[in-house]
Amino acid sequence: MLLQPVWSFLLGHASLLRSPFFPVLFSLSVYLSCCLPYLLLDALASRCALVRRYKLQPASVGSASPGLCLVLTLYNHLLFIFPLSVLHWYLRPLHLPEQAPPLPRLLAQVFVCLLLFDFQSFTWHLLHHRVPWLYRTFHKVHHNFSSTSALTAEYSGAWETLSLGFFASSTPMLLGVHPLTQLLFFVVNIWLSVEDHCGYDLPWATHRLVPLGLFGGARHHDLHHLKSRCNYAPYFTHWDRLAGTLVTQY
Repeated sequence: MLLQPVWSFLLGHASLLRSPFFPVLFSLSVYLSCCLPYLLLDALASRCALVRRYKLQPASVGSASPGLCLVLTLYNHLLFIFPLSVLHWYLRPLHLPEQAPPLPRLLAQVFVCLLLFDFQSFTWHLLHHRVPWLYRTFHKVHHNFSSTSALTAEYSGAWETLSLGFFASSTPMLLGVHPLTQLLFFVVNIWLSVEDHCGYDLPWATHRLVPLGLFGGARHHDLHHLKSRCNYAPYFTHWDRLAGTLVTQY
């Protein structure tokens, strides 16, 4: 099995995988690792015209403070996600099977998880824009900046962080996927979320690799932050097409 050496290596660190600290450490390390390339691009943008040509919003008006975004991300992880990780560790110990999943099953289940998460997030997002009280109370924080950048992906209040975190963690559990599948889904989900908010329309971006405009990507989500009342799905475009909320032009 192609994945067995990888899974056997991870089983060698079973105590870490079962630790209540692991979800927070894993989430933060993956998130910051995904943000780092775009932070480097941000640092180069002021000096390099080649980088600036790929910026979705060249003007700095409405852009985020990296330090402020990072502080809020750490705050949410330590005060909200970590206590829930401890509770989950206590109530539902992690089961680690000896065998790795077949690669085709892993890839198919990651894709299904993404589709379900996309639908859950679209519904939550649309509701929190259409109901003024929900927007003002919970979602407005994420829209403090009209220009996206990588660290704004997790710039949100506690309710939004916990809601989307619940969707991301419960979907693999409902499907009964292998822990390795769950880990890969988390990595892909975090990467796509950061890419959505990166603020760059790069030639190798996911939405350029997926044909027929089926994937929104950074341009899709940057338009949402700029115009607010469109493009509610985080990744794929089919729900916005069906709802009549898809916008493709600035």
